[in-house]
Amino acid sequence: MAERSYHHGDLRRAILDAAAETIGEHGVAALSLREVARRAGVSHAAPVHHFRDKAGVVTALATEGYDLLADALVAARDQGLVEIGVAYVRFAVGHRAHFDVMFRPDLHHADDADLLAARQRAWAVMAEPVSEGKLAQVAAWSIVHGFATLWLSGAMPPDVAGDLEASARAVAEMLSPGGAGR
Repeated sequence: MAERSYHHGDLRRAILDAAAETIGEHGVAALSLREVARRAGVSHAAPVHHFRDKAGVVTALATEGYDLLADALVAARDQGLVEIGVAYVRFAVGHRAHFDVMFRPDLHHADDADLLAARQRAWAVMAEPVSEGKLAQVAAWSIVHGFATLWLSGAMPPDVAGDLEASARAVAEMLSPGGAGR
């Protein structure tokens, strides 16, 4: 099959989409600039022009992930803490490739200004409804993040793994006052 021209309509978007596709199908370990270029239909050197290196691609994907997460959390914010938790889980499952790289600073440029800003924005929306302080905020995040991670890895007990939304909501309800006893 002939390689498409390097004059791509939106090369940056095509590379990020190809990276997300690769990660979604084969995991982060399978990601390479050569594979991303092949999937995007461009020369193997094309990704370097936009991202410098593989870590640059992962950084951009993680940044995009934090922005998408923040948007999802903002959309749920008026519905309260439980729905923010459900939105977090829904994001993780719906944007698995992003989720897989967002929390892997060993794979991206952890000091990237855009990444740091996007991460802070997502954290602020997540933390806002938890007024009990930083440790309570981290606890709330840990619960929904852990649930999402267990769900994605297939490690969820069978009697919980049936309905993502209902299970995520039941777990997130434990975040609200009196919720743990339900």
